[in-house]
Amino acid sequence: MTDIQIAQAAKKENIVEIAKKLGLTEDDIEQYGKYKAKVNLDVLQKSKRPNGKLILVTAITPTPAGEGKSTVTIGLTQALNKIGKLSAAAIREPSLGPVFGMKGGAAGGGYAQVVPMEDINLHFTGDMHAIGVAHNLISACIDNHINSGNALGIDITKITWKRVVDMNDRALRNIVIGLGGKANGYPRQDSFQITVGSEIMAILCLSNSITELKEKIKNIVFGTSLDGKLLRVGDLHIEGAVAALLKDAIKPNLVQTLENTPVFIHGGPFANIAHGCNSILATKMALKLTDYAVTEAGFAADLGAEKFIDIKCRLGGLKPDCAVIVATVRALEHHGKGDLKAGLENLDKHIDNIKNKYKLPLVVAINKFITDTDEQIDMIEKFCNERGAEVSLCEVWAKGGEGGIDLAEKVLKAIDNNKVDINDDIVEKSENNKYIFNQEDVSRGKIFDDFSSLKNIDFKVIGQVFDTFILVERNGLLEIYDQHIIHERILYEKLKQEYYSHSMSKQNLLVPIRFELDPREKQLALENTEIFSSFGFDIDDFDKNEILLRSIPTMNLRDSYENIFREILDNISKNKDKDIRENIIISMSCKGAIKANHKLTLEEMYSMVAKLHEVGEYTCPHGRPIIVKMSLLDLEKLFKRK
Repeated sequence: MTDIQIAQAAKKENIVEIAKKLGLTEDDIEQYGKYKAKVNLDVLQKSKRPNGKLILVTAITPTPAGEGKSTVTIGLTQALNKIGKLSAAAIREPSLGPVFGMKGGAAGGGYAQVVPMEDINLHFTGDMHAIGVAHNLISACIDNHINSGNALGIDITKITWKRVVDMNDRALRNIVIGLGGKANGYPRQDSFQITVGSEIMAILCLSNSITELKEKIKNIVFGTSLDGKLLRVGDLHIEGAVAALLKDAIKPNLVQTLENTPVFIHGGPFANIAHGCNSILATKMALKLTDYAVTEAGFAADLGAEKFIDIKCRLGGLKPDCAVIVATVRALEHHGKGDLKAGLENLDKHIDNIKNKYKLPLVVAINKFITDTDEQIDMIEKFCNERGAEVSLCEVWAKGGEGGIDLAEKVLKAIDNNKVDINDDIVEKSENNKYIFNQEDVSRGKIFDDFSSLKNIDFKVIGQVFDTFILVERNGLLEIYDQHIIHERILYEKLKQEYYSHSMSKQNLLVPIRFELDPREKQLALENTEIFSSFGFDIDDFDKNEILLRSIPTMNLRDSYENIFREILDNISKNKDKDIRENIIISMSCKGAIKANHKLTLEEMYSMVAKLHEVGEYTCPHGRPIIVKMSLLDLEKLFKRK
């Protein structure tokens, strides 16, 4: 049977029933017929579930035939649900453009597909149309502005904003517009790109809310003025209208697999200019509503996974708990010019990227084809084992979820081996009445990069209140900790140590961050590039009132890097005649610390409190207390028992 025959023969459940599996009601979704729905964004705030685990599916370097990332993603999700784990996939939304030619991925294949497949591969819920219209509205407004007097002084020879259409129509790649008289605008050369290559698509996928989306639209650069100034959509004052066209498109789409497991499909097809994966909102929704969210990144672990981790995860506050690298015999032979052994060098690089560069537990999934021999499979397995990589023979294309159970079990094992859940079985009382972690537990505190492994704990965390304070029982006292100030103190000590030991590390950005400063600020920033660089920020002069941020500190700071940059700049401005480095360290630690109203896991609470006691300083860098202590006597007095 062909993919479409398999999909059409499947017994689909009403989308309301799929939503119920995620704890959603009919009020939480907007139905598009019986089998498709949009999910309202307020679900993210309404749900009280802790976030699940994030599983990233990537692959070796792509080949013309494809490697099966989408198929494995869908099959793994089906397998996890088959063994009793609530799981949802979060995958890219297919583009119409390549459908009528040789099309790759997106909806899966064989018995690991999403349905209704034919709808998903065509118009679906209209997201592509909305993105295309929003993009072309900007184009129309640019031309209308020029035709209406051109108050901005737009240089028509330097308009970088092209038009888009969701079709690979080569005849539109280079065209002349504005013909037919003055009413139709000024004649100029233009072109149509494919909709998924639009910056609108990119920022839709990378926005956490409609408000953030609107702000990103406002900052889109569309061209240059006659005096050399960069022009933005905000200069046209149309960002509200553009965002309004996307009010429904920003909501993730809910469908199902052939085995009726939930799938979020939203944005990012075919490795678009953002990151080649689905939207931040769809991934967050899958994490919030399930125990395991399985997502994919485009263009393999040497680009797709790097973009996923370096761009999407950073902007969305995400961190994968495990990665799956998909490989096929035929793809490895392709890379080895017909020699499987030679092609294994390609797999080796991708294992190295995930295991050694990003320090993620991984499983190699061999996406099996009926033409693969036992000898070929054995060679790949031996190669992976020699490199300390777990490997699973994945047969989801032929067997659906059943063919992915081994992969699912190995993924769960990899996740479990990389973390320890804090519960009554793990936190034990010793003879000296101190709470300790089992001595085998060596990975405490991985949520935050600056927390070391923890073993000996002399306190017991009761929980978090008001998403702001941590309650702890320690040495016969009830202790209340301010979580922001804890993290601020920890960051301060780490920043201070790294700065003065000249060991502060930085990482180059794949996509430099560009932002505008007023002339005075820009001059001040460029005069103090050495100070910025010493704190991990390398900057370059870019445009008249703009700079480029090319590197950032590797330390996990919980604020936008632009905000932290501006805080440093503010310190330089106010303290020109002083050594301002101490002030900068204090500002960075304050800006970078988690805030109030931030939900923490029990593991995070234990890690934070333990690290604070390791530091041994109990005030914030500004001098505020971190802990309030109460004895049993204090509590009894409050309750008028004494």
